[in-house]
Amino acid sequence: MTQGKYLTVSQLTQYIKAKFTRDPYLETVYLTGEISGYRSRGKANNQYFSIKDDNALISAVIFRGRFQRIPFDLEEGMKVLVKGRVGLYEKQGSYQLYVEDIQPDGIGSFYIAYQQLKDKLSKEGLFNFERKALPPYPKKIAVVTSPTGSVVRDIITTVRRRYPIVEIVVYPTVVQGDRAKDSIVNNLKRADQTGAYDVIIVGRGGGSIEDLWCFNEEEVARTIVACKTPVISSVGHETDYSLADEAADRRAPTPTAAAELATPVLLADLVFRIQELRKRLYTVQGQRLKYYRQRLASSQQSYIFTQPQKLYDGYRMKLIGLEGDLQANLQQKLKSQQDQVRRLKDLLAKYNPRYQLLQSKHLYQQTSQKLAQAFADQVKKKDQDLHRLVTQLDLLSPLKRLSGGYAYLSKDGQHVNSVQDLQAGDHLEVQLLDGQVFAQVDRIEEASLWDKEDKKEN
Repeated sequence: MTQGKYLTVSQLTQYIKAKFTRDPYLETVYLTGEISGYRSRGKANNQYFSIKDDNALISAVIFRGRFQRIPFDLEEGMKVLVKGRVGLYEKQGSYQLYVEDIQPDGIGSFYIAYQQLKDKLSKEGLFNFERKALPPYPKKIAVVTSPTGSVVRDIITTVRRRYPIVEIVVYPTVVQGDRAKDSIVNNLKRADQTGAYDVIIVGRGGGSIEDLWCFNEEEVARTIVACKTPVISSVGHETDYSLADEAADRRAPTPTAAAELATPVLLADLVFRIQELRKRLYTVQGQRLKYYRQRLASSQQSYIFTQPQKLYDGYRMKLIGLEGDLQANLQQKLKSQQDQVRRLKDLLAKYNPRYQLLQSKHLYQQTSQKLAQAFADQVKKKDQDLHRLVTQLDLLSPLKRLSGGYAYLSKDGQHVNSVQDLQAGDHLEVQLLDGQVFAQVDRIEEASLWDKEDKKEN
């Protein structure tokens, strides 16, 4: 068998991959389907999932560089339009779709991204805060927008017409393109951190959702919410809504409306109003002055001024009463202190070392007496117990039995209990109370049956 016709797995896989690479129909493909098996790995990582329809499924991958440019978040089950190329993953020998672009099927990607981010921030509670009130008479207004164009001109013109004494400071800002988000965030922070402005206006003119997208960035919305200075948002036309509008303290449909919100009514109307208030103030103050003059005249006729000594009569009587209370309190306090001193003396005498010594000596004598009595009682009890035990022992003594005429028989040092243990001619040792007798068995007679029965009954 020749080995030349056999390929390695790597060679076969490389051949199939080359087929995929050279096929013009697989170089760029357009698919429509549903996202399946998607689990987000974060913007900084490659994303792996599948595209499927009712009858088939293909693995897909988006490399992180392309994924970071997608304005919306992928979701499980989302219908999408996908552009990419089909290639072979050699390590696993499986083909997959390398995604170059992906769009929602049937709705714009920017609108999807706007809704997703709005829902996320709403659930987080970012927009649920107490809106700051706009100052009625601002002194200084910051405008964060492009330094050229109709927006900044409309704001300046409206403010100058309505309230020319206010100071306007324009922060030149990029409001479209890749640099717009950072420019808006930085200028909002700069204006807010100075603490010099009564209100901040941020916005730009109309445009497509792509043009206005920088005002839908999450960082822009969070920066507006974090501002300590009241913020008015004016982005696009009246029908355009952005996350900046949701995060601001006030939303203005146009730049002119933003300027009107930031300033009070016309200055001439304010001057007229001030004059009216000044007249009312003169009238009210005149009436108050007349009232207080009448009160002064009435007070001058009071006995307080005609007979001032009467002011002190009540205090004098109160002072006498207080002096009596003071003396009584002092006497009571002194008696209480004396009683306390007496109690302390008694307590001190109780804890005197001599008294303690006498107490201890008396206790020692009592304890010694009790100990001697207890010892004597114990000796007496032990003596009685000894006498009782000796008596019991004496009753059980073999000598006690021998004194009654009994004898102790033994043969060859063994106790004899029965005639069955003896034979004629055996030598016996007989122990009596006062000595021993050595005897020899002459004959043996056993007790009759009748005698045995009597013995059992006895």
